[in-house]
Amino acid sequence: MALNPNYEAIGKAFTEQYYNMFDNPATRSQLQALYNADQSLLSFEGQQMQGAAKIMEKLSSLTFQKIAHLITAVDCQPMFDGGILINVLGQLKTDDDIPQSFMQNFVLKPAGDSFFIQHDVFRLVLHNVAA
Repeated sequence: MALNPNYEAIGKAFTEQYYNMFDNPATRSQLQALYNADQSLLSFEGQQMQGAAKIMEKLSSLTFQKIAHLITAVDCQPMFDGGILINVLGQLKTDDDIPQSFMQNFVLKPAGDSFFIQHDVFRLVLHNVAA
């Protein structure tokens, strides 16, 4: 399979769609359709889970009432299997907490004429450095 020449447009459109769905409580559950039942992996703050149901179980367990992702940068690269690597850098605002920096990486895998999230890695950018 060749490199996808539309990787940049697809990656950026996916990123906008993903965070719009995530940030809206009415559409958050629809994220499950973006993951594969068996072949999707999530690493959330170092905790690993596999499959759309387990991933949604984790995302549904988060304790915030309100959330907003403020995107700073989206970098995309084509993959040799036709997939797309996406790196997102931004700030996360939950409830009345101060914004915190985060990074999230996605690997979108081709599936017919669409894609699914094969890999999803999320981390808050926290630097615990001893003085």
